[in-house]
Amino acid sequence: MYEIEEIEALVGARSAEFLEYSDRVWDRPELRWEEHTAVAAQIELARAAGFRVTEEVGGIPTAFYAEAGAGGPVIAILGEYDALAGLSQAADVPRPQPAPGNESGNGQGCGHNLLGAGGLLAAVSIAELLRTQGLPGRVRYYGCPAEEGDGGKTFMVARGAFSDVDIALTWHPGITTRVIDNPLLAVFHARFRFEGRASHASISPQLGRSALDAVELMNVGSNYLREHMPDDARLHYAITDSGGLSPNVVQRTAEVYYSVRSPRGRDARELFERVQRVADGAALMTDTAVRMTLSGAYSEVLHNRTLEGRLQQILEHVGGVPFDDADRALAASFATTFTREDMESGSRSFGGTVAVEGPLHEGVIPENPRPPVRHGSTDVGDVSWVTPTAQFYSACWAYGTPNHSWQAVAQGKSSYAHKGVTHAATVLTALAIDLFTDGDLRQKVVAEHESKLDERPYESPYGPEVVPPPLRAEWTGSNAGGNH
Repeated sequence: MYEIEEIEALVGARSAEFLEYSDRVWDRPELRWEEHTAVAAQIELARAAGFRVTEEVGGIPTAFYAEAGAGGPVIAILGEYDALAGLSQAADVPRPQPAPGNESGNGQGCGHNLLGAGGLLAAVSIAELLRTQGLPGRVRYYGCPAEEGDGGKTFMVARGAFSDVDIALTWHPGITTRVIDNPLLAVFHARFRFEGRASHASISPQLGRSALDAVELMNVGSNYLREHMPDDARLHYAITDSGGLSPNVVQRTAEVYYSVRSPRGRDARELFERVQRVADGAALMTDTAVRMTLSGAYSEVLHNRTLEGRLQQILEHVGGVPFDDADRALAASFATTFTREDMESGSRSFGGTVAVEGPLHEGVIPENPRPPVRHGSTDVGDVSWVTPTAQFYSACWAYGTPNHSWQAVAQGKSSYAHKGVTHAATVLTALAIDLFTDGDLRQKVVAEHESKLDERPYESPYGPEVVPPPLRAEWTGSNAGGNH
């Protein structure tokens, strides 16, 4: 294992410009597929560090990778940058208050400004160590769009972006510091658009065919379906177009957006197909037509316990994020806004094996031999099926902070969030250097991955006909927040 103190010093010396980048992305939050400013800033940082940049990976405008080094192996670091709609919030303010000057109304409610900064800082630090130590291999940073809802990485996987990667690593801002070893859910996101016939709702209702009725009937049918699906499956929806504001007009068009989840991709697909049949039934009952558009889909994560085991060792060696009294005081002001349910949810996420005392988690959660299912989803899942992958949380938010909340946005420029970024970059750098220098470890990681694929091969949630949303003829821009 490389000397952690040397890595900490290297990361710390380079961190200022990456933390400044993080704050700039927080100031200008961009929705999925529209992260042009964030991408341009990351590419500028990568090129300044001597990386070779490939833009529009897979033909996707806001996907890129930046590479340094030569030969093999290829270790990938994954980064993100997209924000969420409707989450504008002032920085460091422990009450709901929109950010001054934020005209978009968007906010970094999942901390992707931090995630991208930490990942790119790690990649640049790894490249420096490869160069100074004369180590063979390439570090490749992937800028990945649209994690929130559409699953940019799944489209990138389908287009071969990770075909020559040996191992992939990433992290995520969190309320604790720990390996992300939980089983996560596969998911399908889709829009169901119904089309009927407009008419006067009172004078000639018999001439109308209500698309809104079809949406409502689909939702009713789906709610009855809940009784007949697996316990760990999830089904939720939002009406994105109710058809108009006039009750005296039969709604000609209406749309509902669905997310369908289950612990295994095959089960999620089967449940999604049942939901599609419910939509067909709603259209039949209302004499309307329905068109389904698949927005995105993620596979469940294929965990690599060998890789996660080494990650756990490095986390314990590095230790928790080094907070100070000023950090604790600010975090404590946010802790007063959390409910008991918020705190209990945080504990359930890692099995409640450790009592977290104080407003910030300052240690490392120990390995849990039976990690609980988390009912969220991530497009890292599809990367994990094509190359061994591991990910972890670094504590960047007060303990109890809900994901996708105004509190998460408000803490995105805090001093302790910045410390979480440099902590994550240190861990990623240490693990990557371990993998570059320990051939036996790499072989064991790859052997476990191949063994699992022999038992159950990867099935992409996309057929060859599915193209990324920004490349579709009907694309007019993102019109919703995230739903991972």
